[in-house]
Amino acid sequence: MSNRIVESVEQSSLKKEVPQFNVGDTVDVATRIVEGEKERIQVFSGTVIAKRGRGINETFIVRRIVNNEGVERIMPLHSPFISSITVRRSGQTRRAKLYFLRDRVGKSVRLIEKRKGKVVEAHQDTAPAGPETTAALASSAS
Repeated sequence: MSNRIVESVEQSSLKKEVPQFNVGDTVDVATRIVEGEKERIQVFSGTVIAKRGRGINETFIVRRIVNNEGVERIMPLHSPFISSITVRRSGQTRRAKLYFLRDRVGKSVRLIEKRKGKVVEAHQDTAPAGPETTAALASSAS
């Protein structure tokens, strides 16, 4: 019963539109930074190496290399200080957590890009012979 009460209280703090991104994606996270009376937006771009939690407690870890040094930030997804998240590139992964990227340097850090769209068949000769292709072959032979 208390779980329902907590969920109803948290509902007001959740963001309405949460962008869809997965582990392995390269994202630009625009964060609001308040310095005194001034407010500015700073973009932190990097690869998402982990996601955890759910509801108001959902966080993700973004990693990037700055001056040959790895920098990671843990960011709450529903934080009011995160103004936007933009997916620049989708990475293909086989793991839920990409902590192994911490040990890698240089080109080995890159992930294979996930391609969207239809798959192009390698050979036209291997297409299955259906009724329309059989009819086309018969008409071209005569």
